[in-house]
Amino acid sequence: MSIKRSLKQGMACFAAALLASCTGGETEPDPDKLVIYSSRHYDSDYALYKAFEEAKGVTVEVIEADGDLLIERVRADGASNPPDVIITVDSGRLWRADQEGLFAPAESEFLNERIPASMRHADGHWYGLSSRARVIVYARDRVDADALAGYESLADPAFEGRVCARSSGNIYNISLLAALIDRWGETRAQDWASKVAANFARAPQGGDSDQIRAVAAGECDVALVNHYYFARMARSEEDDVSGLAVFWPEASPGVHVNISGAGVASGARNPELALSFIEFAASDEGQRLFPELTNEYPAVTSVSYSNDVLDAMGKFTADPLSGSVIGGNQELAQRVFDRAGWP
Repeated sequence: MSIKRSLKQGMACFAAALLASCTGGETEPDPDKLVIYSSRHYDSDYALYKAFEEAKGVTVEVIEADGDLLIERVRADGASNPPDVIITVDSGRLWRADQEGLFAPAESEFLNERIPASMRHADGHWYGLSSRARVIVYARDRVDADALAGYESLADPAFEGRVCARSSGNIYNISLLAALIDRWGETRAQDWASKVAANFARAPQGGDSDQIRAVAAGECDVALVNHYYFARMARSEEDDVSGLAVFWPEASPGVHVNISGAGVASGARNPELALSFIEFAASDEGQRLFPELTNEYPAVTSVSYSNDVLDAMGKFTADPLSGSVIGGNQELAQRVFDRAGWP
């Protein structure tokens, strides 16, 4: 199954959707119901579902499952309640879902025009909707920003006993290393991972927020995290990150980003409606929700949004490496981590 829509048609459909009058191609008894399986559970997504329901006059049913469990949920429930759209987080999981045959090829000039090539599958199996930059958070009073040069800084002997990071089994770290393998080669990437592990202030534990809190508490001086955890904490009254700052690693080729993306599910009952939803998510209205409600960066870089914390963090260049390449290096990255002794 291949779904095609021209840029002109996509723009027209989106404009009509705002008037609740654009209809997609229906294939099954309930053409006004869109079934989404998602590993995301954020305010931006719920707002997106509601906006799409109101714009299209349809019902959105969402089935959620964390991380890699989403694939198992699709397998378990897909026969009785087939998904129309599958949404998941990180290039690695998008790649895994695609390897399992969960996505149908879909073509949309509207999406191809708006979503950078590095953030979409070459054959339209999935399209990135938002991204999280993998950054270094550091304590202002204990680390001179001039001592940080990039991801390689975490391997510097000067940071012995001063680094916090999640486990090697974490998908964000796997995808980062997969990108570094492509950038540096396997040998250098393994040397980096070994030296970073030797610099740990403590054994990897917890999530990205825990790494940031550890820096704030003085347990370590630098941490490898996704930017949006820091932004979320900075906008919250529960955490004090005023003594911390974000360092953007790698001016060239750019900072590694984790992609959240969506694809039309293979076996979708309403494939045209599914594609219409993804286009809606890539519209200006949909894209603004990600930075404003979830502190992620929109896939469409030209979109204007309001988020003072993201603005204060400054601009950065994203690594243009294809998410499919990152996904293809996943297994090798895990082996490199294992050999490097990164728990």
